Amino acid sequence: MQQAEGLAVYPGTFDPITNGHADLIERASRVFQRVIVAIAENPQKAPLFSLQQRIDMATAVIGDLPGVEIVGFSNLLADFVRDENASVILRGLRAVSDFEYEFQLASMNRHLVSEVETLFMTPAEEYSFISSSLVREVARMGGDVGKFVDPLVKQGLINKFK
Repeated sequence: MQQAEGLAVYPGTFDPITNGHADLIERASRVFQRVIVAIAENPQKAPLFSLQQRIDMATAVIGDLPGVEIVGFSNLLADFVRDENASVILRGLRAVSDFEYEFQLASMNRHLVSEVETLFMTPAEEYSFISSSLVREVARMGGDVGKFVDPLVKQGLINKFK
């Protein structure tokens, strides 16, 4: 497969980064010359991990992928994408239930930054049910999240919930 020219931004809170995120990023890196994993500060969501911790975990998990850059951001996604001169916003769709919300986001972004397209990608089947919020809940209750996240992320969750 020939890589598309340009830059794609994959935004999210990544609280924490999961194997589903990593799968999507790895596959996107084969499609696009550059992929920015844009980790949103997003204090309204009251993330479990600080922005720097989420950046550090993502860097440890996927930082060695060629053409992938991990950055934090706290401004409007449309402004971030425009500032980076990206041509695509990547979004993951796990299930039909994700579509309505993602469709609203894509429509809003189209109005705010019309020169950028939103591209939806689905995770590999074995990751289709994984979400950061479910992983946090399982970890909070003492369950083993080792199948869903990198060992470093698993340890971070164990440390948080001690």
